[in-house]
Amino acid sequence: MNAPHPSKVAGIDSTVPSPAHTVAPAPATPGTPPVPPPNAPGALLQDRLAGWVSDLTTLHELTERLARTDVLSEALTEVLRAGAALVGARRGLVVLEPGDGLGPDTTIGLGLARADLGHIETVPRSAMSYGRILDGLPGADGEIAQPDLLAEDGLDPRHREVAARLGYAACYALPLTAEHMGRVGAAVWLYDEPAEPAERQRHLVGLYTRYASEHLARLVEVERTRACMATMAEELLPSRLPRVAGVQLAARHRTGPRGGGDWYDALPLPDAALGLAVGSVTGSGPSAVAAMGRLRASLRAYAVMEGEDPVAVLSDLELLLRLTEPARSATALFAYCEPALRKITLAGAGHCPPLLVGERRTEFVETSVSAPLGMLACWEAPSVEFQTEPGETVLLYTDGLLHRTGDPTDRAFARLHAAAAGVPRALRNDPDAIADHVLRTVLPDGLDAAESEEDVVLLAARFE
Repeated sequence: MNAPHPSKVAGIDSTVPSPAHTVAPAPATPGTPPVPPPNAPGALLQDRLAGWVSDLTTLHELTERLARTDVLSEALTEVLRAGAALVGARRGLVVLEPGDGLGPDTTIGLGLARADLGHIETVPRSAMSYGRILDGLPGADGEIAQPDLLAEDGLDPRHREVAARLGYAACYALPLTAEHMGRVGAAVWLYDEPAEPAERQRHLVGLYTRYASEHLARLVEVERTRACMATMAEELLPSRLPRVAGVQLAARHRTGPRGGGDWYDALPLPDAALGLAVGSVTGSGPSAVAAMGRLRASLRAYAVMEGEDPVAVLSDLELLLRLTEPARSATALFAYCEPALRKITLAGAGHCPPLLVGERRTEFVETSVSAPLGMLACWEAPSVEFQTEPGETVLLYTDGLLHRTGDPTDRAFARLHAAAAGVPRALRNDPDAIADHVLRTVLPDGLDAAESEEDVVLLAARFE
């Protein structure tokens, strides 16, 4: 057995500089009351008050920083950093695992690489302090301090091996518990040497984690709502694209955090034809997603009955929208495609024009200017007919692709045109590669996945 190491109290490493608790006495001047000596009761009280002010300042700064986070992963990282400063540790991990089992579940480390977290996860769960907290094992209803791990007689052999490999000798764990959700997760801070936080540090980090747990619980609810809305929207869209002779299809869809009404569709029609549609319903949230689902289902029915006349399809859709969704408007574009002839007939209602991408041309298809559905007493606009060359791709998209750029409309269209024209020659035979290239170019630096109120739809059809 290893000889026990003497316990060491870890010092606080606050991100806010602590003011000095005592001040050197100033030289006495005539008429000035004498300054009490440092060990006088008044000086001790002043020193203690200064310490309280320092602690409150630190907590205020740390909670303010946490309150500014509105993404769950960022909030978890901030909790780890603030806790490490309060307990005097360099490394740690937080395990998010809500007690109701509804997720989301994740593990984030501070000063630990992904491989390090993988090593820690190989330790039996019941041997780790966070595992005992999350599983509600006896003695794990509060803080768990292990000031000298390697000196413990009953330490799990695998835990001892991992601790030695990663170079930590002590740990301090706290549960993250919210009032309305219960257990949210657990946080663990790791020390390089035998150590444990002092009583004052435990008090401060306890106050901080109480606030942090409530903040994390709110973000968990937001994340669940976003995931639910994204799932609903995806389920209302095609689960897979059809296979039609003479044409290859690819689609990309990005849902905003609140769930929007952008949609697309591709369906086989009689006489070896193909119907392509994109559209957007005003609003966001569950009602917009539900309206989008109803509109898409109705368009499919109208397309089967009279798809060769896109104007009639959109006219029927406009009448349905006015009768069933009087408070909404929508944009839509429907294209009736004859792949054998590479002929396309389309009509649009307030929607962006398609983009034709080929070896010798990259141009927007000229469509008639028309109002969105539901904006006029009666909608009708002429259709447009054009023919593609072999190997050309037609891109249909929603205006969310343009809005996410943050540019004015004319510059956003120019950016989209440049992205399509710049598709490498080697990728032009693959509509999936074309769609990915356009998204990455129009929305660089992760803008296609970033938080945005705008949905994005991109539908690519390459004609052979």
